Amino acid sequence: MGPALRDPGPAPGAGAPAPVGDVVRLSDGAGSDRVVAYVERELPPGGISAYRAARGDGTRSFALWADEQRRERLATLVTVSAGSGVAHYQVIGARGELIGTVVREKALRGKGLRTRWTVTPAGGPEAVGFKGRICWWYVWWLLSPLQLLVIVMSLLSGDGDAARGPRRIVWRAGGQAPLEFRSKDDAVLLHAPGYDWRLGAALVAVLGTFDSWLLGREWDDRKE
Repeated sequence: MGPALRDPGPAPGAGAPAPVGDVVRLSDGAGSDRVVAYVERELPPGGISAYRAARGDGTRSFALWADEQRRERLATLVTVSAGSGVAHYQVIGARGELIGTVVREKALRGKGLRTRWTVTPAGGPEAVGFKGRICWWYVWWLLSPLQLLVIVMSLLSGDGDAARGPRRIVWRAGGQAPLEFRSKDDAVLLHAPGYDWRLGAALVAVLGTFDSWLLGREWDDRKE
């Protein structure tokens, strides 16, 4: 599963909302690729400014739709609690059923030197993953005196990947690796067949909101 951004185009009519423009795609690994969810942030009473202010402590809220016109809701990601570098999310189905939970513990704020992501499907075991391989983080910090130059080069190239730290995540549960985030194409691989794909889609979306502050790439941090 991976994200894809597209231009929603003009609104269909005066006063009508524009189609949802952020999508999650699903590939079966055999060349088949299709859109499975349209993702849209859900704004609090204060609107966009309130959402952007709250997201600073890890708060996130968005809906996954089956179509760009919002005719059918697939799931909703809501924040249960956020603060002090730790955020707890729930992924809720269209009928109010719990699909799973996601917990993000920021590096040096939670239980380790790397950002920790815990994913727990409803009725299943929790899977724990850490952002980046430890060996690549050592390399990253050894090169830290050169980071200013790297950041400038990333801004000039419009890429930003060079300025990011290691991002790959492999989740482990009971000796297995049911989930993997591949940083090369921002894709979540569902290795365990029992995982609800809606949980995978929500995970793709929420990981994308912690992407690259340097270039302002987080899809949910738009000013409009």
